[in-house]
Amino acid sequence: MDINSSNIEQIVRQVLDSMNGKTVQSSSSNGEIPKTAHVAMLTGLEKFEIKEYPMPTVGDDDILVRVEGCGVCGTDAHEFKRDPFSLIPVALGHEGTGEIVKMGKNVKVDSAGKPLNIGDKVVTCMIFKDNPDITMFDLNKQNVGGADVYGLLPDDDIHLNGWFSDYILVRGGSTVFNVSDLDLDSRILIEPCAVLVHAVERAKTTGILRFNSRVVVQGCGPIGLICIAVLRTMGIENIVAVDGEDKRLAFAKEMGANAVVNFKNHKGIEALADGVKDAFGGYLADFAFQCTGSPVAHSNIYKFIRNGGGLCELGFFINGGDATINPHFDICSKEITTVGSWVYTLRDYATTFDFLKRAKGIGLPIEKLITHKYPLEQINEALVTNLKMEGLKIAIVNK
Repeated sequence: MDINSSNIEQIVRQVLDSMNGKTVQSSSSNGEIPKTAHVAMLTGLEKFEIKEYPMPTVGDDDILVRVEGCGVCGTDAHEFKRDPFSLIPVALGHEGTGEIVKMGKNVKVDSAGKPLNIGDKVVTCMIFKDNPDITMFDLNKQNVGGADVYGLLPDDDIHLNGWFSDYILVRGGSTVFNVSDLDLDSRILIEPCAVLVHAVERAKTTGILRFNSRVVVQGCGPIGLICIAVLRTMGIENIVAVDGEDKRLAFAKEMGANAVVNFKNHKGIEALADGVKDAFGGYLADFAFQCTGSPVAHSNIYKFIRNGGGLCELGFFINGGDATINPHFDICSKEITTVGSWVYTLRDYATTFDFLKRAKGIGLPIEKLITHKYPLEQINEALVTNLKMEGLKIAIVNK
């Protein structure tokens, strides 16, 4: 390693500061930490503005992260288009990752007990509140719907609250993971992959999802495609994907589906159900994952499932409207076991790191999910691209 006099001076300063109980910091890859940070602030419907704010003070329990990239989630797109959570003005972005450039003296390890140091690559998970019914590892009482997340926080005097920025301040008490052993694209995909790891874990609680199960996945956006990949890494091979776009169905095959059904080629739900049945060789599915966020799709999926089968609904992250079902024919007479899935737990996050390694190990092209990359200053264009469904996973990547 090439260590010049300035490097030595910086290292000595860090050691002395650490010994004196001061906040430890290092320069970012572009030099010393700047005095200001840039945030893509959503200031109105379909309007991000790049705002410049003073770099905040890093407390003894805080971590300053130089943002390297962040995926664009459907939730971001909904907020951009309609502000359903009434957060404007807000710094969005919750699928982010970056490098630690400064940290408080009390910060030693991540949420899994792994050491944290300057230069480590990290992601954040939920910010858990003081609620005895929500615990970080055990959700026996209540799911994490009551927890907060960076990228969906009300604006405050710090402003560095979302990953659509060049720096983010991870406050004391937040969850954080050291993921230095994963490449940037994999780190950007951790959050959406955790959603599917959690969904499959929820599905397993029914006792119906097994190695030899026939599984239908409806919806081949990023969520459905990742669902297929998670199932494949578990050894489930009999997977039928349902969508209306041939390009996405072709990618579903790359991700592990062994058959696909384009619903546009079938007139009416009965014909579509027959198409799914034919794809399984004359059988209905043992288990189904509904990943579209469409009430009509939810109403239809019961027709794809055999008597005694199971369903996991995970497609609705906002109020998408009501679905119409027939309780007798769709649930009771078929004795369908249904579970809902909402985000993830810390345990799911830790599992996701291993999933990503396993997916690559068996040759699944996970990195191809990221089809578009934009710099921070083009974030409005990135969100429009997402809304037009011109790609799969859109990402903001900082140089």
